[in-house]
Amino acid sequence: MIGTCLNEQLRTIAIFLSASSGHKFMAEFLEVGGVLTLLEIIGLKQAKEIDKSESLRCLHYIANAGRKYKELICESYGIRAIAECLAKSKSEETQDCCRNLLLMLAHGNPKFEVQVYKGLIALLPCSSPKAQQMAAQSLRVVQAIVKVANPSITDPLLNLLKTLHLEVQFEVIELIKELMDYEVADSLLAGLVTLLRPTKEETFHRPEILDDPDVEKINAPLPVFVQQAAAAKTIGILTRESNEISEKLIQARVTYNLLFAMGNMDYADSQRQASISLEYLCRTFPIVDDHVRDAMGESLYELFMVNPEALYVNMSHVQADVLVSNKVNIPKLVEKIE
Repeated sequence: MIGTCLNEQLRTIAIFLSASSGHKFMAEFLEVGGVLTLLEIIGLKQAKEIDKSESLRCLHYIANAGRKYKELICESYGIRAIAECLAKSKSEETQDCCRNLLLMLAHGNPKFEVQVYKGLIALLPCSSPKAQQMAAQSLRVVQAIVKVANPSITDPLLNLLKTLHLEVQFEVIELIKELMDYEVADSLLAGLVTLLRPTKEETFHRPEILDDPDVEKINAPLPVFVQQAAAAKTIGILTRESNEISEKLIQARVTYNLLFAMGNMDYADSQRQASISLEYLCRTFPIVDDHVRDAMGESLYELFMVNPEALYVNMSHVQADVLVSNKVNIPKLVEKIE
């Protein structure tokens, strides 16, 4: 499996597996343990990336032959092997082959579609940004196939908002938007609101690499602040999608937490994204506007409404402290009005 001319052997086998009249060859290849051998190759540390890609192509041809062949790959613990290969591979070509094969195993394979779905969720916390992006992207496709959202998707998705890779953040936000039609919507919304107000322990915790004397000093923001800004951005996108979502967020004290994020003088993007999101809520819901005006004071409120995106530039530390210590609690006030 790591010997001479392995790539040539795999390419030769692929010719037979992909042939329109190659079912006889495929049956013989499967009988001698072909699927298990291909899966073992993609899991070998010492195997070359080019050989892994060719093995995945062979598996793709087998899966393409029909449902029973997809089931055979899955029964051979193929989903786990392919997902691990996607997470650990350093080659984008290999990762792309893994992603395409997982999507193929999810389509027209009702017996194992949920297993593919769970395998993609398990990929979200991995260390490869490309694998994270592909997993989130694929989940948007597979979610429509399985039709039921697994509650375990919530935490890894929200944790991914800490990423500094914008392409990963984009796919995560797009997936969250689609999950608003499923039963995990309320827990995702509650989680987003909570992320706007990180705990003191989280804000004081610095990754060890930032204090390593052997590493060049970098002014990277704390992951928790990146997550805070991404949560504010996501909330802004969701509020524009639906008034129903906006009302749920208001009941979850999003106004209180957005004001807190606007006062975060340690990270300008948190302030900017929170300001943009809150401005939309103020213009859409008069009750939010009234209480934001009271919390900010007249002069800061006027600055905010004129240019919310640049408010953080003109804000003083005293005004930031006022926002951080705000006591806005709209849900209770709504109950009194009712």
